[in-house]
Amino acid sequence: MTLFGHDLHISWPLALAVYFTFWWVSLFAVLPLGVKSLHETDEVTPGAEPGAPVAPMLARKALLTTLVSAVAFALLLIVLHFTEG
Repeated sequence: MTLFGHDLHISWPLALAVYFTFWWVSLFAVLPLGVKSLHETDEVTPGAEPGAPVAPMLARKALLTTLVSAVAFALLLIVLHFTEG
């Protein structure tokens, strides 16, 4: 993989696999942020699980996950750039 004219000694498929792994791990770190359950808000919905989130905001969390994983991946590329001979 070449970035700004520098060879980083990482193939595109490996780079995509690493980015996907960063994204997946970041998703599980971001998912609990700002979640309020039905039990916490005292909303009563017959047949609903009391621990279910009221408003999970999944689109916002997907965007935040993408940003977090992009920063982590960029840091990895910087480390690879400065450690490869």
